[in-house]
Amino acid sequence: MQAPKPAVTHHRTVAIEGVEVFYREAGPADAPVVLLLHGFPTSSHMFRNLIPALADRYRVIAPDYPGFGQSGMPDHREYAYTFAHYADVVDGLLEQLGVRRYAMYVMDYGAPVGYRLALKHPERVSALIIQNGNAYEEGLKQFWDPIKAYWAEDSAARREALAFLVAPETTKFQYTDGVRDVSRISPDNWVHDQALLDRPGNKDVQLDLFKDYGSNVPLYPQFQAFFRERKPPTLIVWGQNDVIFPADGAHPYKRDLPDLEFHLFDTGHFALEDKADEIFPLIRDFLDRKVGGGP
Repeated sequence: MQAPKPAVTHHRTVAIEGVEVFYREAGPADAPVVLLLHGFPTSSHMFRNLIPALADRYRVIAPDYPGFGQSGMPDHREYAYTFAHYADVVDGLLEQLGVRRYAMYVMDYGAPVGYRLALKHPERVSALIIQNGNAYEEGLKQFWDPIKAYWAEDSAARREALAFLVAPETTKFQYTDGVRDVSRISPDNWVHDQALLDRPGNKDVQLDLFKDYGSNVPLYPQFQAFFRERKPPTLIVWGQNDVIFPADGAHPYKRDLPDLEFHLFDTGHFALEDKADEIFPLIRDFLDRKVGGGP
């Protein structure tokens, strides 16, 4: 029996508002689209293994937000590093690519980016895959206290108090904390992410985003209304040991999505890194049933 051909991932950029936006793309041009939206402090790099696992049946698109990965990084004094702006950037990318319907995989920062996009175009969302991405205040636990303090008091002291979040030990922590077998996690992850965080000017990009994350919380009722009213087919694949987005934020989705397919895994924040062998088949099965990429 002949082995299937490996998927080819293309690495491309487009200009949006004069900024180069990098994205990875694979799969047939006429296939159902799966949009992969990354978290902090990573990029579309976090989907490097998932993309070829889906690309035989789906057109997979994974952008880097400005200031992340291989996308441009304008000076934070001249560019709005906000979640509303990121949703507009992703929307602009999809417009350029002619994409009018898509399933969304949202993780960490990708959740508010994706949910804001859903509020703009609710009819375009064919399905949701949620991995450690919050839409409920129950999910903002103790880890968020210093960030909430910055939301409440926009001072230089509060801002600088968050510098530890871009430090090497924190980047590594995000990949290893809560993981039972750390040998399954490639050190390339935190080395890659930290090199990008250490670029001159990137710290201020990230601190701007920590501040702006507070703008997502008042939208949580609108996100939840979208879930209830549109009832998108939804799969949760969540690392239950994550202290940043703990499982406390996963369970409330059940209130608004009664047909939710719900899975917790014994791992941390970046669940795809050590649980791909368990999560990828769930994603494939879900998409094939709900989006129509199957035979």
